[in-house]
Parts: sequence; C-alpha cells; structure tokens
Amino acid sequence: MAFQVAPEFGYVVFSLVATFVTYTYLGVNVGRARKKYDVKYPTMYSDKDQVFNCYQRAHQNMLEQLPLFLVFLLVAGVQFPVPSAIAGLVWNAGRIVYAHGYYTGDPAKRNKGAFSYLGFFALLGMSIYGAVRQLNWV
Repeated sequence: MAFQVAPEFGYVVFSLVATFVTYTYLGVNVGRARKKYDVKYPTMYSDKDQVFNCYQRAHQNMLEQLPLFLVFLLVAGVQFPVPSAIAGLVWNAGRIVYAHGYYTGDPAKRNKGAFSYLGFFALLGMSIYGAVRQLNWV
C-alpha cells in the first residue's frame, strides 16, 4: 500500500518547523528566567518569585498541548494541507502571545493568546471531517 501526500503537504512541514521554533523559543526564555531569578536545576518552580513561575507555566502549558496538536496537525494535514498549515501557524502565534502575556507576572494577561484555540479546534474539526470522508460517511 502506497501512501502519498499532496505537494502542498510541505506547508504542513513548515508549520511543524514553526512549532519547533516556538517550543525552543519558550524553552530558552525559561532558561534565561532561571538565571535572572536564580532558580537552580532541578527546581521546577520558585517559592520566591512568581514571575519565574509564569515563565515556567507558559512553557509547561505548551508541552501539555503539544502532543495532541501535533497529531491533529499531521492527520488533518494529509487531506487539508494548506488550511492545516495555516491553523498550525495560528496555534503557534497564540502560544507566543499567551507566553508573553504570562511573562508580565499577571496570569490573566495570558488569555490574550487564547486565539490559539482557533487553530487547535480547526485542526480537530478537519481531522474529524477527514475521518468521516475517509469512511465514506459523506
């Protein structure tokens, strides 16, 4: 059985690369915050500085969402490569805005990045619709 994807699947790959860049960027920011707020490894959270904890939580939240995001990006991307790639970029942009809102030390400001869910739910919807089409239910 051969498996082929459209040439436009390359856009999905670029969206995956953007995800790596976002993930790395947030991780580097946590490393910088460790130095700034003097939080030594392996300590996960500071009992002295809540701002560091905001950096850590922003990155941790991305890690919590990453596995399902990647699955839906790849599954949806097989049948809908361009819209999936766009949804992936929206998710990544939302993750960055979310993190920078969190970095202020006011966790409520992280909600400005909630638009990342538009990308996530678009991928979920495309994945479901793709499954329905694959099963010839429509």
